[in-house]
Amino acid sequence: MTQKADVIIIGGGLVGLTQALALAKHGITTHVVDRADPTSMLASGFDGRTSAISSSSLKMFEAIGLADALQGKGCPIKQIWVSDGLKPGSLDFVPGADDGYLGQMFENRFLRRTLYEAAQASDAIQLHMPAGIVEKTRDSSGITVKLDNGATILAELIIVAEGRQSITREEAGIKIVHWQYRHSAMVGAIFHEKPHNNIAYEIFYPSGPFAVLPMLDCADGRHRSAIVWSVEEADAPGYLKLSGRGYAAELRKAMGGILGEVELAAPLSSYKLGFHHAGSMTAERLVLIGDSAHGIHPIAGQGLNLGLRDVAALTEVLVDGLRLGLDLGDAQLLDRYSRWRSIDTLMVAMSTDGLNRLFSVPGKTASAIRRTGMGMVQRTRPAKAFFMAEARGESGALPKLLQGVAV
Repeated sequence: MTQKADVIIIGGGLVGLTQALALAKHGITTHVVDRADPTSMLASGFDGRTSAISSSSLKMFEAIGLADALQGKGCPIKQIWVSDGLKPGSLDFVPGADDGYLGQMFENRFLRRTLYEAAQASDAIQLHMPAGIVEKTRDSSGITVKLDNGATILAELIIVAEGRQSITREEAGIKIVHWQYRHSAMVGAIFHEKPHNNIAYEIFYPSGPFAVLPMLDCADGRHRSAIVWSVEEADAPGYLKLSGRGYAAELRKAMGGILGEVELAAPLSSYKLGFHHAGSMTAERLVLIGDSAHGIHPIAGQGLNLGLRDVAALTEVLVDGLRLGLDLGDAQLLDRYSRWRSIDTLMVAMSTDGLNRLFSVPGKTASAIRRTGMGMVQRTRPAKAFFMAEARGESGALPKLLQGVAV
């Protein structure tokens, strides 16, 4: 059985499905292929994983038809509080009354379900999930992919959204620059005694940053927040072996008691932290988006948003090409996307890497220097405005979708 569409997307995660929906909004058809079984991806239990969605990414979700589904499901971030190890000299980012939220926190399982159900309902999207790839061919005439369910799918372009360990990227001969941080991030969620007041806390320790991110209260009124706690890689297994009460005690200590007593609200998970950046974001009839193209430190919570910026830019490039009558795999279109996104992704990646290294330097002198710099930013409105624009994803040459406008 042979099926044709304009584009094949390999990877049906948050970025891949958003890309399919963004293209469908503009009349471009897609096949989405993923080895994962949707029933496991859409499990009803909260797994503790969350994402901070910037205000510009939310505008794109609304522009592609998800406004109603997302309404009231995210917790607004109204303030970001930054501290160097809970020492004096914190930094507050509070947008003006007319600036809107810095972003919203969503449960990943909710985002996955929303995107999957929207893709299922679209006539422009064909989902092949679960399905493995047996063979793929790219040449000047187009793309042919054979699946293990017997289907053969054809298209003009492959969009790779497989994640950090992308097989397709390796097969295309695209090299990556990468290194490990020797840190692990412990991810989960907590109940806490005091309300968070929509504040995101970022506490920097030499062993790694500790983020406490506001979530919507439970139906019974219990206050919740997500946590991303980076520690030395060798220390993470010991923390994860603690009892729930013991781990909560360590959390409260690391938080300085800012939210009162805490207890775990979801299972904990852990992953090793690393950096990677593709040497090229394109090859013949192939383009990388999301973690297939770049992976950054979670210090600023911008990993997913960076992938969504890829989606918005690529959508605009392909729609413009379609209107000009160009093949969607045209090298000029892919080069435009590469030039548009390469600098932005590299700058964000290196900024987060530099920030992590800066706050990882131990000692009183280093801490004093950092806090002096934070104090200067705190007193300088243009500097604070710049950082808040970065948090909202509203800096640089924004694609139309990130402005809330269809291409």
